Amino acid sequence: MRFRRANPNDPPKPQRSTQGRMIITGLAGALCVFAFAPFGWWPLEILGLATLFYQVLRSSSVKAAALIGWAFVTGWTVAGVHWLYVSMHTYGAMPAPLAALAVLLLGAAMGLYGAGAMATAAWLRKRWTLPLPAANLLVFPAIWALFEWVRGWLFTGFPWLSSGYAHNHSPLAGFAPVIGMYGLGWLAAVLAGALLLLLHRTRVRAAGLIIAICVAGVGLSFLQWTYPEGKPISVRLLQGNIPQDEKFNGAKVQSTIKLYQDAITAAPADLIATPETAIVMLPQQLPPDYLAGLAQFMNRTGSNLVLGIPLADSQTAYFNSVIGIPSTGSSYYRYDKHHLVPYGEFIPYGFRWFVNLMSIPLGDQTSGREIQPAFPIKDQRVLPNICYEDLFGEEIADQLNHPAQDQKPATMLLNVSNLAWFGETIAIPQHLQISQMRSLETGRPMLRATNTGATAIINGEGKVVQQLPMNTFGTLAAKVQGMAGSTPYILWGNKLFLVLLALSLSGAWFWAKRSKNQPKAA
Repeated sequence: MRFRRANPNDPPKPQRSTQGRMIITGLAGALCVFAFAPFGWWPLEILGLATLFYQVLRSSSVKAAALIGWAFVTGWTVAGVHWLYVSMHTYGAMPAPLAALAVLLLGAAMGLYGAGAMATAAWLRKRWTLPLPAANLLVFPAIWALFEWVRGWLFTGFPWLSSGYAHNHSPLAGFAPVIGMYGLGWLAAVLAGALLLLLHRTRVRAAGLIIAICVAGVGLSFLQWTYPEGKPISVRLLQGNIPQDEKFNGAKVQSTIKLYQDAITAAPADLIATPETAIVMLPQQLPPDYLAGLAQFMNRTGSNLVLGIPLADSQTAYFNSVIGIPSTGSSYYRYDKHHLVPYGEFIPYGFRWFVNLMSIPLGDQTSGREIQPAFPIKDQRVLPNICYEDLFGEEIADQLNHPAQDQKPATMLLNVSNLAWFGETIAIPQHLQISQMRSLETGRPMLRATNTGATAIINGEGKVVQQLPMNTFGTLAAKVQGMAGSTPYILWGNKLFLVLLALSLSGAWFWAKRSKNQPKAA
């Protein structure tokens, strides 16, 4: 079924096959990888989305729109997360053809979200007989952003490389404390739609909208949503640089726990933090005096330790956790990872055969509670998150908005990660960019203690102020000021973003209704 032209002033559609449009958008999606870290060419993403919208607007049917959207997101995903091949093949011992196929299948599965988004947008445009400005500015951006949000939680979610992450340093960054990462992705799509209208008779208004959005974003970046609380604390973030193929090697485990023991006790600090699973043994498997010796050092020097270590509550309940050893000698703090990685930390129903193809230790874990207390250190309250968890900004915001055990909200965030699974790939700077977005959304500093990188300190404005070189052993020492107060995103999470999408779609419906009553209107 071919679309009727929604407006007689719309340009004619060139005759191009759906396959040709899929190739164009697939390449455009793949090139969007350069919009993210470590490249940071964020305008490429807006151009990529403009290419997608253009091709869909000129496609011949809803089915063609779906195929074009699928090609775009598949190219985007395969190019952006190709490093999963390294974790599955190089470190997971999966045969190379199967690892490559798995990456392609993941891209194809994520492409279904793009297919759904573009099919829905094309159907609405046809159903409502929308003129180009309404389609480009209201429907296509809103539906694109809606399906990105759904991708972030459906089947536990996979929001890696969601379009908003590309804009932690763009003019849109100032909107992050208000409407969050998904809101930035929506605004990027609005800019893409407006960019197309520069070739339309509404070009002056479209240019004005582009300028207004960018100016507003820059202006919002000067607002201080949070404020310093208490005195700064001294921190030491450890980067053990343990190769992944040695991390769980029985012959190397003893040297690793000694390495971390020496690094922890090398100097005092208000907060000393190790990476995720710095210690791969359960506490009961460690030498009897290991944790006790660390506790004595904390008590003697007034230090506090966050130690990455697996915990077990029973023979079937294993947790990816950190324990906090306080300077006061009181009971240990504990945080259990809540949002687990599918196939890496929990096994989806029916996929044990797939996980068995890889040599992933601790691959079937138990999820912790959604809301857990922060670790109090002097005037500050440190809220950990473990590796993959900092992809889920709404969950971190919820913990800040509804702190556990009647605590005051945390004043700083701590991410502990082991990204050695991904070798020397762009996954590591991509993950650093994700942490920067969490700081922008919450107005809190983010401390990152990682195995091979990126170990860094990010301030409440989302800027990296200190960072260790990648793939080196070292300690990052600094003074860090905690921040209190709530950004709009902490208070409302993604609710405001979703309201804006609803308003956009409602506006498109009213525009269509008005256009039917006034056929000659734009």
